[in-house]
Amino acid sequence: MAPVTAQAEQVTVFATASLTNAATTLAHAWSEQTGHQATMSFAGSSALARQIQHGAPADIFISASTDWMDAVETSGDLRAGTRRDILGNTLVLIAHGTDVAPVTLDETLDLAGMVGDARLAMALVDAVPAGVYGKAALTSLGLWDNVAPQVAQADNVRAALAFVAQNEAPFGIVFATDAAVADTVSVIGTFPEGSHPAITYPAAITAQSTSPVAQEFLEFLSSDTARAIWHAYGFSVLD
Repeated sequence: MAPVTAQAEQVTVFATASLTNAATTLAHAWSEQTGHQATMSFAGSSALARQIQHGAPADIFISASTDWMDAVETSGDLRAGTRRDILGNTLVLIAHGTDVAPVTLDETLDLAGMVGDARLAMALVDAVPAGVYGKAALTSLGLWDNVAPQVAQADNVRAALAFVAQNEAPFGIVFATDAAVADTVSVIGTFPEGSHPAITYPAAITAQSTSPVAQEFLEFLSSDTARAIWHAYGFSVLD
């Protein structure tokens, strides 16, 4: 039973699409624990950052990359002293189906040959974190130039996942935590950590936040309750 509060407060959270399942669960747990309400809005980190910079009424921003949090901080749209890194993730190659043979993700992989006349689904490779990390990994392994013409870019990582889950593309690059929520895809390879920048999720309160419980929610993201939820969905928790 939620504790009695003098007034139920609201906090609006803009969170990267890869957090959809975990953060929805976490928001429900926070509401149960505090009696307050967290309204979640999920999209690509780039889209959310631009919305915040244009005055969207977000109290909390959780990005899938430090770059987009840097952009919001540089534009003066974060509350000073509230930014913190909370999560990590891994990057994987997925295939449609549940029994696809694994591959070794290195310089010898003929990824373009695997894709053939079909498409490799990725989030926007120059804007959305999963796409940026994916392009960096493929470039590092010397695979990008050959496969680039076959890439189908999606607005966010969940849209890229959907392309593969629905068999609109045979292969895709997503975060491991995204692949875990789709029962029609297989993880066939994990990109080496050194092939792309570390995948880090920062969180912060926005400069325009008026919610009296924004700080409480931000702190909850690193609580024992939240850590258990993040781990259950496959995220690593940063101290």
